[in-house]
Amino acid sequence: MDLIIEPHSSISGEIRVPGDKSISHRAVMCASLASGTSKIKGFLESEDCLATIEAFKCLGIKIRKENDVLEIKGNGIIGLQKYNRPINLKNSGTSMRLISGILAGQNFSSVLIGDKSLNLRPMKRIISPLNKMGFSITASDEGTPPLRIYPVEKARAIEYVLPIASAQIKSCLMFASLFAEGETKLTENFITRDHTERMFKTFGISLHVKKTNLKKTIVVKPPIKLDPCNIEISGDFSSASFFILAALISPNSDLLIKSVGINPTRTALLVALKEMGANISIENHSNAYEPTADIRIKYSRLKGIQLNPAVVPNLIDELPVLFIAAAIAQGKTKIRGAEELRHKESDRLEAMAKSLNSFGVKFKLFKDGIDIEGFGQDNENPFKSAEIDSYGDHRIAMASIIGSLRSKGACTVKNCTNISTSFPGFVELSNKLGMGITKV
Repeated sequence: MDLIIEPHSSISGEIRVPGDKSISHRAVMCASLASGTSKIKGFLESEDCLATIEAFKCLGIKIRKENDVLEIKGNGIIGLQKYNRPINLKNSGTSMRLISGILAGQNFSSVLIGDKSLNLRPMKRIISPLNKMGFSITASDEGTPPLRIYPVEKARAIEYVLPIASAQIKSCLMFASLFAEGETKLTENFITRDHTERMFKTFGISLHVKKTNLKKTIVVKPPIKLDPCNIEISGDFSSASFFILAALISPNSDLLIKSVGINPTRTALLVALKEMGANISIENHSNAYEPTADIRIKYSRLKGIQLNPAVVPNLIDELPVLFIAAAIAQGKTKIRGAEELRHKESDRLEAMAKSLNSFGVKFKLFKDGIDIEGFGQDNENPFKSAEIDSYGDHRIAMASIIGSLRSKGACTVKNCTNISTSFPGFVELSNKLGMGITKV
């Protein structure tokens, strides 16, 4: 699917974005391991999250939907059932990495596969620590899927320092720790999103967290069981970020996004944008197991910044949004410490650099980052009309679509089908705000 986007002058009104993708994955996983029935409201029905649902159905979990509520009947920590065929997780790296930690502790073997993109993504980063714990998991010679997971008689807790900042690796090992003897200690030198820690506590898992500056140590004690519970999932901040960008860069805009998750390990983008001069306010704050609030955004004159590399792990998914903001801002923006972008659904550093080049933006690309020379906002529509290839990456596609609002003429963004992996209804919601997006 290709999309044609017309320039647009302002973004105003009130919207809601779909449920949080990361929380949706984890809620289903924990509910499937619980002893009893859990109810989940606001589950994100994206292709990635539905891949998680289908995986647990294959593993014998009964899941049904009534209105906006998922009802999941968990079979207990070791109550999953063997599936005699490979489990296809499609494009979802989160599903594959986290479910690997769960299946490592079961008493049957499993095979995990994905689509062409997922089958190229690195998995040694979870395989090595899992095998150190005594589990048995293999991949291709290149360290990519398919993953083959074998049952073991016993696994042991370990103390492990994460070599890279990755919530997926951390979460995989946290799930695996539920099946290991002793207390597993995981240390991250850069604090990543903590949805798994919050979800574990919600389901009654004993968890101790110690923070020192940017370092965090998590201690997980294997539980006898997980307690079923009811959860309401807040709006996805990563999805909201595209509309935050649209309002910031479109003159005369005033947008309110309702009930968005503002977990502090997810909202580093807001900190960066405010440093750039963004007019963003938080309203109606509430604090359940995940903090939630309304976000109001008004058009702002942005300036370039030097981004602190320490915050990059907490805005890694939102960096394509920041790239477009930097291209509109006055002056240069410098971003480093973002090499992990090269290991996503696409090489996002390379893909976004090509998108910026198509828009006529000057930049210098590095192995772990980029310098972007912004046009400044005195020029009403600074970007060139362009044809952009998103390389089948949903975040590249959506960031490029929002950038197209400030182009001199219509733009085409190609290969946009994968937007549905994280944000079903993105085009329809955009058009409700007056954007002119046409499917080709």
